[in-house]
Amino acid sequence: MVVGDIATGTEVVVIGAGPGGYVAAIRAAQLGLDTTLIEKDAYGGTCLNYGCIPSKALVTASDVAHAAREAEEMGIHADPAVDMKGMVSWKDGVVDQLTSGVEKLCKANGVNLVEGTAEFADENKVRVAHGGDGQGSESIEFEHAIVSTGSRPVQIPNFEFDGEYVLSSRDALALDTLPESLVVVGAGYIGMELGTVFAKLGTDVTVVEMLDSALPGYEDDVARIVRDRAEELGIEFHFGEAAKDWERSGDGITVRTEDGDGTVSEFGAEKVLVAVGRTPVTDTVNLEAAGVETDERGFVPTDDRARTNVEHVYAIGDVAGEPMLAHKAMKEGQVAAEVIAGEPSALDYQSVPAAVFTDPEIGTVGMTEAEADEAGFEPVVGQMPMRASGRALTMNESDGFVRIVADGPSGFVLGAQVVAPEASELIAELTLAVEMGATLEDVAATIHVHPTLSEAVMEAAENAEGQAIHTLNR
Repeated sequence: MVVGDIATGTEVVVIGAGPGGYVAAIRAAQLGLDTTLIEKDAYGGTCLNYGCIPSKALVTASDVAHAAREAEEMGIHADPAVDMKGMVSWKDGVVDQLTSGVEKLCKANGVNLVEGTAEFADENKVRVAHGGDGQGSESIEFEHAIVSTGSRPVQIPNFEFDGEYVLSSRDALALDTLPESLVVVGAGYIGMELGTVFAKLGTDVTVVEMLDSALPGYEDDVARIVRDRAEELGIEFHFGEAAKDWERSGDGITVRTEDGDGTVSEFGAEKVLVAVGRTPVTDTVNLEAAGVETDERGFVPTDDRARTNVEHVYAIGDVAGEPMLAHKAMKEGQVAAEVIAGEPSALDYQSVPAAVFTDPEIGTVGMTEAEADEAGFEPVVGQMPMRASGRALTMNESDGFVRIVADGPSGFVLGAQVVAPEASELIAELTLAVEMGATLEDVAATIHVHPTLSEAVMEAAENAEGQAIHTLNR
């Protein structure tokens, strides 16, 4: 028997329980709004279940194995065996702990949780189809809606994901046996992170990229350090080549690429990972029924209060456009909830940091020197090489640098680029500096613990002022 359609109502409906959605729902409930959160898959969304958290778990595990294997210089001799099934089981345990925690937090804050697939029926109603035979559906009328449906991996022609030979990032993170060889299509942050993980675990990795460099969008000297390190790990790069097609070959596959001159190359491997970017999931919620507009790429344009062209419908996270980052989604979720509650909240994207969990890591925030110059500032730059950092040397991780960009006349910090061990942590101090309008003097005058990696931030600020002690001043 099929259960009939049930009608309910709520003040705020949130579609999608990823980082943006669950944060928006919790914040709205904290502000006294009757809030309903709808999720069709798993609480925490792609980030917690299939992206950020599982990938960083494997990054850490592969680092442990690689560090033990490469520690002879420190007088440590080891050859660790990698139990991929055990590693994935540990990773899944971390994911389960966090996703169950999200569900508990939502319930503890009074959020109504609904499982199912939602789509707009009109501008004030969504219909939710519940999974399973006989589960029926329900209609939920709302005063305000927040769309947080996230993104999915981009598929390219002739490389449809099958989970066996052609892998998405989600597939790659679920492998319980280590492939002997892997072709990675795409040298962006996802391809570089996962390529590094598998290389450290012992897989022969080949990266093909249609552009002429790895990590496009990052400055050359930043990307070059990461690429050089990847090559030391045995990763082979082929730039200027687009993935053309593939076929079964013996126990594995052959991937064919084509360069700008039409020359075709072949690469044999056990599997191929396609990591060429992500696209917003805005085609499943019937936005047209609510009158919500999307752009030519499928993103939902929003203002600085996360509002769409329909004033009471909001969009946050990956569906709202670049940068497609979980922490950006969380902030947008908070702002959307606060705006709905009548709070004077708005978004300011000048200090959104980004990180890439390669080896070494990359962390950036704000403007580069070129961007500052183009914006009309008179930039001054300070830099501290990690080879001059005592702590980096004691970690045997001395590749990279901390760079700080500031406005010369005022001293205000405009941005920073870090390529170093723990860059994802080091960038936090520099993000705060940009956010609060700190000056070079503020950063340089702050006493940092010795010996730490964070001293490099202080030294970079001092270098920009021409008074660094532990590196030559420019």
